[in-house]
Amino acid sequence: MDLQALTDFALVAMHGGFGRASRVSGRSKATLSRRVAELEQSLGVRLIERGTQSLRLTDEGRALHERTHGPLTELAEAEEAVMLGASTPRGKLRVSAPLVLAHVALGRVAARFALAYPDVQLEVVAEDRNVDPVEDGFDLVIRVDPSRDERLVGRRILDDQRLVVAHPDIAMPAAVDGNDTPPPVKAVLMSAASPDAVWSFRTGDGNERRVAATSALRLSSLLMVRDAALAGAGVALLPKLLVEEDVKSGRLALWGIDTRPPVEIWALRNSRRLVGAKVRAFLDAIEQAFPGRIFTPPA
Repeated sequence: MDLQALTDFALVAMHGGFGRASRVSGRSKATLSRRVAELEQSLGVRLIERGTQSLRLTDEGRALHERTHGPLTELAEAEEAVMLGASTPRGKLRVSAPLVLAHVALGRVAARFALAYPDVQLEVVAEDRNVDPVEDGFDLVIRVDPSRDERLVGRRILDDQRLVVAHPDIAMPAAVDGNDTPPPVKAVLMSAASPDAVWSFRTGDGNERRVAATSALRLSSLLMVRDAALAGAGVALLPKLLVEEDVKSGRLALWGIDTRPPVEIWALRNSRRLVGAKVRAFLDAIEQAFPGRIFTPPA
């Protein structure tokens, strides 16, 4: 079996078409199409059904891709490691990170990394979409409380807490007995939040309180929720790393800490890929930025 033809087929299968595979790899569409056709001829089976607007893998094509994608990736990374020097971070490094973490902390981490490793072309993409590291072409994805995924492995890089905060002019309602209906408060909620959410939090004196968060405003970004809370639109449940400085400065009043377990933030990679020097170096840079998995705002 022609290894180059198999590699070209994997590119087309991974990126869902000859055009996108061509843009990613720099190889012409005509060359990719010819090599895939040669592979089909040598195997005696159709691997790709070609349509006018799209293509799809046949059952045989899907089986071949699933069996060969991991080994091909390892071969490519092994070749890169030998050519570039396994101990020297080089080449492109793409990282996907959630908006809040990227906004608050990763700009400084990325800057220090770029200065320390000038031969690495680092790109950090800030988005809350749950990207696929293989399909979307990322070396690392940073996720908040990730679900178990057999394809992904990595390091827990940061722990955080959820804080119930409000503008200082908004008074916390009086406490009620544990079995009584929690008092309603006007809240700034995320768009996907439940309309009848009950927030349980522990106050500074150690007591547990509950409030019913009734929607005063719904927003799709935690950054917008923070801005609305600062403007006095309502109570908000927000990551500590985002509002810690607002609480310290008195711009927001801390009602309490969410009683649920702390938030875990992980840096994950495809388990089938070798860990290159550039990935290890970036993970080390993150761990150095968050000693003890704690975020410390800059002075």
